[in-house]
Amino acid sequence: MDYLASTGVLIGIYVILATSYNLIIGYGGLNTIAHPIFFALGAYAAALLAIGTGLPAVLCIAAGVGVAAAASAALAVTTLRISGDYLLIASLGFQLGLLQLVNNLDFTGGPAGLSNIPMTLGGPGRGWWYLLMTVAIAVLVIWLVHRAMAGPFGRAVRAMRDDEVACAALGRGLFTMKVVIFAFGCGAAGLAGGLYAYYFQYISPEQFNVAQSATILTMVVLGGLGTVWGPVIGAFVLVALPQAITFLQLPSSLVGPLQGLIFTTLVIVFLFLRPHGLVGTRMAGAEH
Repeated sequence: MDYLASTGVLIGIYVILATSYNLIIGYGGLNTIAHPIFFALGAYAAALLAIGTGLPAVLCIAAGVGVAAAASAALAVTTLRISGDYLLIASLGFQLGLLQLVNNLDFTGGPAGLSNIPMTLGGPGRGWWYLLMTVAIAVLVIWLVHRAMAGPFGRAVRAMRDDEVACAALGRGLFTMKVVIFAFGCGAAGLAGGLYAYYFQYISPEQFNVAQSATILTMVVLGGLGTVWGPVIGAFVLVALPQAITFLQLPSSLVGPLQGLIFTTLVIVFLFLRPHGLVGTRMAGAEH
């Protein structure tokens, strides 16, 4: 039963990640793949504060959100005036650079990572209480993104995504909109990082590498870019499926390659048969 609770918590965390990333790439059309680094910043900031100060978990996680949002603003100010492949390369460089920094600093634990993160919600039912909390936070993030994108601001964001020149001609502040959605999306990734650190009580740089970028991107594309429920479904499928493979009791040397093969096959199949995702439409965001 604890295994099911842990799987549910992981799904909830990835729902937050995929939903917040969808805000940036699906609604905003900003081609960045650096989302895992903000996941990492939230996790490390919350963990280091918890270990070093013993502050309540809420304050530590809130600090992680703030660190992730501040870092995203720093990246946004320097890179969001470019677009397309240049933004993609810049975000990748930012991610790899920070990961190298985390990997080589003593206080972050280096390659060995951080352990002994204080436990929250102790007791025999810890997993299920944490699951309820994670689901509630994931629902809140989904609702906030939906409300923001259903209103005038959301329509302006989608107009910017579809045609920046026409949107700017209407007097919209494109740079401000980009910074706002980038900061919100990356702050939510920091929130997911704080939840992850407190639940699993161990983090390391390899958990936030480029493979993580591919996983989160696949979740959003599989479910449907620019949709409310697409990232939710994509996160559920791509987290639950590998967990289901473990029940086959295959050798550990086969599990990793098999999971990679399944992910690759899913992406190729959907590119040809359902390029707009499971719940996508031809005009992403049309449901609004």
